[in-house]
Amino acid sequence: MKRLSDFKRQTFRNLGVAATLVLATVSAPAAQTVPPGSLPFGVYDPNGDFTDLAGVSIEHLFLPWEDVLLPSLKEAETYAKERDRTLLVTIEPWTWSRDERNSPSALRNGIEFGAYDEKMAAICTALGSLDIPMTIRWAQEMDDDSGQFIWAGWEPERYISAYRRMNDVCRGSAPDAKYMWSPLGRENMADYYPGDDVVDVVGLSVFSYQPWEGEILGQSLSFAEIFGPRYERAVEFGKPVMVAELGFVGDAEHVARWNADIRTMGDAYPELAAVVYFGQQEVYPWPDGFGLPNWRQTAHILE
Repeated sequence: MKRLSDFKRQTFRNLGVAATLVLATVSAPAAQTVPPGSLPFGVYDPNGDFTDLAGVSIEHLFLPWEDVLLPSLKEAETYAKERDRTLLVTIEPWTWSRDERNSPSALRNGIEFGAYDEKMAAICTALGSLDIPMTIRWAQEMDDDSGQFIWAGWEPERYISAYRRMNDVCRGSAPDAKYMWSPLGRENMADYYPGDDVVDVVGLSVFSYQPWEGEILGQSLSFAEIFGPRYERAVEFGKPVMVAELGFVGDAEHVARWNADIRTMGDAYPELAAVVYFGQQEVYPWPDGFGLPNWRQTAHILE
């Protein structure tokens, strides 16, 4: 089995602090598989679980704009191209220092008055220099009310203004990229839609944690039960839809059912363009005291 020698990322999102690091050699576990089906499949794979597997067509990167090693993007390009993968790049606008994470109001005001234009332009210039198809996703899950993200839960008009400004800055430096608007998929997601002219694809997040579902909802949920309502909201915008973050944890039967469904339901979701698995343990607590689910496919079957 070939081993990864020159590029792997680990993204730390704990307490809103993310950093891109170069890791040592990592090999993909022999038991790892790509779910069956024909729908394009991607991964956020900081642990190298999918390094040598065929059938992965999208490599997902997370870039914190306050602390990102821009030269490493060339290595990411090489890594993805060697595996015939495109890039999905999530730019997270964490604003932090070593002493303190900034507040939502500091981020809002900083964007409004141009304090982050140069930072966004630098990242997008680096991305725009890459010779690889990519989709850029900025400030995801703005409709989330859990408190995880300092850019979520804003007044919709403030978020829309910030998205449009950052989109304009980025398109000027990376004009060939596609741009994703990526809500969690809540009922109010349409309130945050920034406009057809700045959105090429709509992303959604879909996670299933069976222990929580059984205890709080009284039943396990299928992919269709979680994704279906979000998809119906997303297709209203007339754009391709992608599951930008996907994870599921449960017993063997639950995991097998999700694996069987996520790439094989194209007839039910004709605008669904791809699903991208989030292969990392959660760093923000699941609701109701359920801890930190491990979404890695090497660990998502619970005994």
